[in-house]
Amino acid sequence: MLTSLAFIFLLGLLLGSIFIKLKLPALLGMILTGIILQYFHLLDRSILDISASLRQIALVIILTRAGLSLNIDDLKKVGRPAILMCFIPATLEIIGTILIAPKFFNITIIEAAILGSVLAAVSPAVIVPRMIKLIEIKKGTNKSIPQLIMAGASVDDVFVIVLFTSFLNFEKGGNFSFIKLLQVPIAITTGILIGYIVSIILIKFFKAFHMRDSIKIVIVLSISFLLLELEKYLGSFIPFSALISIMSIGIGILKNYEPLAKRLSQKFSKLWVGAEILLFVLVGATVNIKYAISSGILALIFIALVLCFRMFGVFLCLIGSNLNKKEKLFTMLAYTPKATVQAAIGGIPLALNLNCGVLVLTVAVLSILITAPFGAIAIDNTYKKFLN
Repeated sequence: MLTSLAFIFLLGLLLGSIFIKLKLPALLGMILTGIILQYFHLLDRSILDISASLRQIALVIILTRAGLSLNIDDLKKVGRPAILMCFIPATLEIIGTILIAPKFFNITIIEAAILGSVLAAVSPAVIVPRMIKLIEIKKGTNKSIPQLIMAGASVDDVFVIVLFTSFLNFEKGGNFSFIKLLQVPIAITTGILIGYIVSIILIKFFKAFHMRDSIKIVIVLSISFLLLELEKYLGSFIPFSALISIMSIGIGILKNYEPLAKRLSQKFSKLWVGAEILLFVLVGATVNIKYAISSGILALIFIALVLCFRMFGVFLCLIGSNLNKKEKLFTMLAYTPKATVQAAIGGIPLALNLNCGVLVLTVAVLSILITAPFGAIAIDNTYKKFLN
């Protein structure tokens, strides 16, 4: 395992730095690292067995950092679009998939819905670090554009995963129930509430007992891991989103103890250096080259078409807002990257031996390879021109 970790970090850093010099995002080099290591069987089986958990740790780090940078007062200025961004783009992308996929791939409507729900999640791992950077350099913050994108991306994932579970249950012979859709707002509400309560408790604890900020980081991370476990136990009783709760802890600390939030945010930024490499290299390791090659040009055209549905959904959310044309276009481009959720759930239909399993995995992997770098490049190369 230690040898595999050495390969992951050293090669990930090397290829990441090469891609930066080529004016491309480092994450593309990290994904390529995972593909190379997996192809040449340089990753120990033990690493692959805990890959999902390691990717989840990286996601916890970036969502906590996001919460520590997300000022709710700024988000309130955006108003209605902030809520619509959580649901409308993903819904339109799923609808687009249902309309197009059966004609492209000769699959059923429910199989297309499963494919759409896998594709529809946006990637916090790509978006959040860039939005935090924009907040720090005060680009677009006069209209709370980074906050809008960052918050929407986090809730978007919860919404899509609930839909994916519902469609999967229907395909396996169960029933699709709209009652399950009601779990989405409940999961978000309970997640926010529990996270905020935890933040208040942590603030009082940190004020009562003096300790180094590094120890506070360990405590916050440990509680976040416990919340992820709590979600498994609460799931059968009451909908609860641990990821929303984790983000809410950071938001609560920022709102009630800003000096501490800024110090912790700096610490989490340093942690993210290693976590980012781990996340995207392991995402790359999930890529099956044979599946990707066999899908051909048709899958690439399909991904481009459904992305248009997503971007149109973002446009609809921003109608009536105070954003100008360039700011709207930036938001539409910034809401395209996919990575973490697709890597996490893209292989589930195949593992369940569903007829659409190979197709879902193939398109999920290709969507990561195409949209993650596309979205990252679009953000990095347009914010200076499009945002004030």
